[in-house]
Amino acid sequence: MVGMSRPDGDQRVALPQPDPGVAQHITLTGPLADRDSWRADACPIVAALDVLGTRSAFVILREAFYGASRFEQFVKRTQLSEPVMATRLKELTEVGVLAKEPYREPGERTRNAYRLTEKGAELLPALTALFSWGSRWQLSGPQQVELAHADCGGLVTSVLQCEHGHPVDAGAVELRSMHRRRELVVQGRAGERPTRA
Repeated sequence: MVGMSRPDGDQRVALPQPDPGVAQHITLTGPLADRDSWRADACPIVAALDVLGTRSAFVILREAFYGASRFEQFVKRTQLSEPVMATRLKELTEVGVLAKEPYREPGERTRNAYRLTEKGAELLPALTALFSWGSRWQLSGPQQVELAHADCGGLVTSVLQCEHGHPVDAGAVELRSMHRRRELVVQGRAGERPTRA
């Protein structure tokens, strides 16, 4: 385990280190085991990147999570140009990550504020993982900011676990066909009660 220290030297959290004897790749199973025999045409990672694949999209999401909602706030805080900002906000709204909410200041025309939708809010673990990874691997010198739990002060991290709460690393993850999952559910082996096919 490697500890992450705050700038004041307080040792706060221990991060698990990869076991050199454990595979650090996902296991492909069943018909997916022969990777050269199939194409990843409907890849969820690619589908997500089609929506979020720009640096500007991620910094806009960061600022939305930091409380920005108005166009001028996003422009000032991200240092993106107004045309780029307008384009990205439109794209993120069209795909349902952000929603427009009209507002009007006294004596001003009606404008739109932007709020995270449920779909957008579900990106917090991904942004938290990027925050932690960037802090650990890309930034040198004392860290300027950290994500902490408001109640206890502990550092906030993204944890990889299965739907039953078991922690996993890449060596414990299988990529399998959804057809196989349905078979396991019917047989009662996927942690759920057996169902009829």
